[in-house]
Amino acid sequence: MTYNFKINSDQEISQLFKQNNCSDFHSASEFVRNLPYRRNLNKDNLATVFIDECGTCSTKHAVLKTLAEENHQPNFKLILGIFKMNGNNTPKIKSVLEMYNLHYIPEAHNYLKFNNQILDFTKRNSSENDFIDDLLEEIEIQAHQINQFKIKFHKNYLRKWLAENSQILYSLDELWEIREQCIEALS
Repeated sequence: MTYNFKINSDQEISQLFKQNNCSDFHSASEFVRNLPYRRNLNKDNLATVFIDECGTCSTKHAVLKTLAEENHQPNFKLILGIFKMNGNNTPKIKSVLEMYNLHYIPEAHNYLKFNNQILDFTKRNSSENDFIDDLLEEIEIQAHQINQFKIKFHKNYLRKWLAENSQILYSLDELWEIREQCIEALS
């Protein structure tokens, strides 16, 4: 595993991983991958992943990006991607999309890149194959941008998407509510 490194830092996130028997990035990423997929109470404090014993793509990858930073590993990038979330790549949301007559909904997803290799630790069986063919856009962000910045970026993307797809008769607020139902179906 070319992207592995030992956890040597005394900083907060590194120490929290060590307290959970993680000595290197590989064991830390497996620890995160195996946590339940569920929203955290306070996304602005990445220790919430350990406190809540769960996470989303945002908090799980932001905490791993922070671990890399604390251990002087600059080749890890935190990515915010927008992909076509549909019934094929996300089967649990198929009935929600069908109810609203949508083929897909643009969804924001966080993951890491190491030297252009996509690393997705969202769930036990996550991989880039879940979304790579449906990827619409991606940008690099910092760990502190997973909350308000990500929401604003995502809503701006949806606003533009709605303007380009006049056959979709939902407002941005209605589309966001449909998205929330999709996310609920994933939990």
